[in-house]
Amino acid sequence: MKFKSNGLISLEIDGKIYDHKLFESLESLAKTRSQRQSAKELNISHTVFNRRLLKAEEKLGIKITKKVGNGTLLTEEGIDLLNEFRKYQIQIQKTSNINIAGGHISSGLLESIHHPFNINVYSSSDKDAFELAKRGAVDILTLDDPLIAYELNIDFTPIAYDYLVLISSPKAEEIKSINDLEGLEFVNVEGSAQRLAWNSLKHYDIDYQLKTTVNSQFDAFKLVKKSENLHSFLNASYFKGNEILKFDTRHVISLIKVNEDKPQVDEYIEFLLNDGQKLIENQGFTLI
Repeated sequence: MKFKSNGLISLEIDGKIYDHKLFESLESLAKTRSQRQSAKELNISHTVFNRRLLKAEEKLGIKITKKVGNGTLLTEEGIDLLNEFRKYQIQIQKTSNINIAGGHISSGLLESIHHPFNINVYSSSDKDAFELAKRGAVDILTLDDPLIAYELNIDFTPIAYDYLVLISSPKAEEIKSINDLEGLEFVNVEGSAQRLAWNSLKHYDIDYQLKTTVNSQFDAFKLVKKSENLHSFLNASYFKGNEILKFDTRHVISLIKVNEDKPQVDEYIEFLLNDGQKLIENQGFTLI
């Protein structure tokens, strides 16, 4: 497929125009994994939402969604399509601004602190943000978990420490020791630092089950709190919970400078490492 940006509200693919409504739908579906929930989020009927997806698939000649259980996921082609739109959406921002993409926790941190810089922040999984960074669509990549940087031997700059806490269903029995985690069912958050928790449970020979997977920690939190017996490990900077794996799951929140040619990028990073540290601590993170 040949892509061409037509500005903020549309994208031209193989000579056909797809407006922002399609990409709003894909963006929402990537988070909710539910057509009904996304339709509600966009304030349209489920029928209109479904027709929008089917019409796009007919024009494109490819499947961009797939049914999985009671939910709907994006296919690889659907993810590629959404990432292309994200790329153009970020690139058309004012060049004087610092464009940032990263994991939900790290990008949320940068959005929450006050500073004298003009920034545009896109929140996603570490994996999706890294793909945008590879295409040169952002100036700074932020990581909830430095795994990608470790795997590819990329230098990164730590800006804070965080750890994971256990979040449990209100009806679940109190967890007092590692052994109490035996046989529990968990909500997995794709592309998060949860790998540290799962590795720790394996280290302690704890048998557990990943019952379902979601795209964000906030979705995991809501799912657990509405459940009978689900649990999850989420970042302590955003959630209060059981600190049973605090020391096993400590990790750095970091960033990678992608654009070497924009002076504001270096100034912004310098701010985060100095005057911004107190602001970062106020958001619930541990100083580096």
